[in-house]
Amino acid sequence: MMLKVKIDTKEIFHVICIEEKELTANMAEILEDIIAKKQLEAEKSLVIDLNEVQSIAPEVMQTILKLHESTYANRKSIVLCHLQPGVRQALDAAGLSDSLNITPTASEAWDIVQMEEIERELDMDI
Repeated sequence: MMLKVKIDTKEIFHVICIEEKELTANMAEILEDIIAKKQLEAEKSLVIDLNEVQSIAPEVMQTILKLHESTYANRKSIVLCHLQPGVRQALDAAGLSDSLNITPTASEAWDIVQMEEIERELDMDI
């Protein structure tokens, strides 16, 4: 099974655009592997663009939550953007919306990543 993604690497973060209509249970591990390989190249914050995704399996939501926790543990950010109604409803129903950084647009996601990076730098200087 394949997972179609487009990855754009910026200075301090990777933008991962998922080019699938459905994120099914068997795609959870594939997504995790793609991100792990990208992070081995250069550990950066992540913006996950879900613009094309119409539905998401609980296993993928748990993978995203796990990625969220490990990314922040490594002093990096992870932000989801362009959530479609079905994905937003699934995250809300699972009680995950308040646990994740979610923005309507990629631009806002980039702003959060940059703001959190500045906050981390300021904390280190104190």
